[in-house]
Formats: sequence, structure tokens, C-alpha cells
Amino acid sequence: MFGVHDFFLFVLSGLLLNITPGQDVFYIVSRGASHGWKIGSVAALGVGTGCFVHVFAAALGLSAILATSAMAFTVVKFVGAAYLIWVGLTMWRKNGNGHDAENDEFFRVNVRKIYSQGFWTNALNPKVALFFMAFLPQFVAADAPNKPLAFLFLGVVFTLNGTLVNLAYAWSAARVSARLGRGGAFGTWAKRAAGTLFIGLGIRLAMADPVS
Repeated sequence: MFGVHDFFLFVLSGLLLNITPGQDVFYIVSRGASHGWKIGSVAALGVGTGCFVHVFAAALGLSAILATSAMAFTVVKFVGAAYLIWVGLTMWRKNGNGHDAENDEFFRVNVRKIYSQGFWTNALNPKVALFFMAFLPQFVAADAPNKPLAFLFLGVVFTLNGTLVNLAYAWSAARVSARLGRGGAFGTWAKRAAGTLFIGLGIRLAMADPVS
């Protein structure tokens, strides 16, 4: 179908890769732990939407530009790194205190912000683009009649499966947080730990090179 081969192996490999924690998972877990399952789910959906950016880029061949152009990779890398560091500093600046979810107008703004942060956390990571360029072609037949369509199909399947995994992470984090107490010292610790992690991830991304 669509010139795809070893589809079930692709799905299994993708699930194993999605289960492995990365910066997207850390973001989702931090939001689920501090705000509950619904907000964690919003973060997961934002990450999933951001992943579609890389799916379409891979299908159109745009990801190859990042793989071959040091300038393009460097620009995207530093923008992404700056964003991750900004998110981390924002978590620290809130001093571990979330926004008041009882304020409906502010809560709506907060949901949009959480979704947007999840989207950009993924979309601005050039490593994700390079991953799609390296991973997806392994399951596209050399004689596929329409390679871009095959890329899109595999990318959509990978993203949907990843979103399901991320929703499970959000739910699990919310459950653990509810048992430990979402507010107080645990809430403060969770947000500060997540903020520190994101600052570290941003610095790591800034130091990365296209082939690492």
C-alpha cells in the first residue's frame, strides 16, 4: 500500500521509539503533573500537531535541506534552543505556582499557551526532521509509485501512534501527581525540575551538530 513495506515492523519500531522519553515527553509529563490530565492532553496534542510539520517537510523533501545545509540547520537549531530555554525559564519564573484554573478567561488563554508550547517544542527541533529523513525511507520501496504519499502515510501513522503514547504519559503523570498532591511542595518541585530540564535540553540542542 502506497509503496510501503514491512508496515507492522514500522508500527512496532515507531511505538518503541515513542515510548522512549525525549523533550516532548518531558514537556507533556510536566504539564500533566502540574495541571492534570486535560492540560497534559492539550500539551500532547500540541506536540502531535508540531510533528506534522516534520511529516510534511519530509514528504516534500524540505528536511533534506536541513540535512545538507549547515546554515539552515544552524538557524533552526538556535531558534529551537532559544525557545526551549525560554520555556524552561518561564517555568522557573512562575515559582512553581500554576495559573488559577477557576478563572475561565485566563484558563482559555492558558490552554492555548500550553498547546502552542507543545507545538513549537516539536516543530522547532531540527533533530526531529532529520529523524524522519533517516527513519521513514527504510520502509518505502525503491520503486514506490508515489514516494511523497508513502512518506505522508508513514508519517501520519507514526504521529498518531506517538500521540496515543503521549496521551498515556499525560494520564500517568496526572495520576501520580494526584496521589502525591499536585499543589504545594510537589507542584513547585515538578515545575522547577521540568524548567531545569528544558534549559538543559536547549543548551544541548544549541551545541548539537547535524550528524550527532
